[in-house]
Amino acid sequence: MGQPILLAKTGSTNDRRGPLIGVDEAGRGPLAGPVVAAAVVLCSPRPAGLDDSKKLSRDARAVLEERIKRRCRWAVGVVDVEDIDRLNIFGATMLAMTLAVTALCEQLDEDPHEVLVDGNLTPHGRRPEWRWPARAIVGGDAIEPCISAASIIAKEHRDRLMREAAQQHPHYGWERNAGYGTPEHLAALRLHGPTPLHRRSFAPVAQLELAI
Repeated sequence: MGQPILLAKTGSTNDRRGPLIGVDEAGRGPLAGPVVAAAVVLCSPRPAGLDDSKKLSRDARAVLEERIKRRCRWAVGVVDVEDIDRLNIFGATMLAMTLAVTALCEQLDEDPHEVLVDGNLTPHGRRPEWRWPARAIVGGDAIEPCISAASIIAKEHRDRLMREAAQQHPHYGWERNAGYGTPEHLAALRLHGPTPLHRRSFAPVAQLELAI
């Protein structure tokens, strides 16, 4: 079984009210690769142009990622394919979010007064390690700047991992589709079969293995 990965980086923040953490994930839907969550405490003034990462161009995301990482506080939690298949994708996402917030709190050396999570559910009551006040916000990546920043960090980090994985598994177009079930990816999956980075618990992969 693979081990969850923690990554963290310290920038600067001027928030004297105590930390407000934004959390978002990337990679719940793909057929391959890890799920990644990011946690961010914004600096003051915050980087201009924050928005839902899906609404931003790749160039805009890259610029904002650099600014967030340089000036704000952030951490990333990565949960690999083996744990996705063991826990299911919802459980793995809750774990990735918990890992990200844990890593960020360790570098802040204090707990947040609130964690804002994109979506309609939080890890509160779903992960035994989660101990912080949390609030779910549907569409939060477009309306809460700290969640927007987390969405950018999570997506850029995961896309980078998938581009690296594509070098080892070049048939599936991961550098373009990030592991999502595009026609290109599905065709390659039928032709070449699944890799160790494919999620066996996801229907297209599981059905293919049953047919082999």
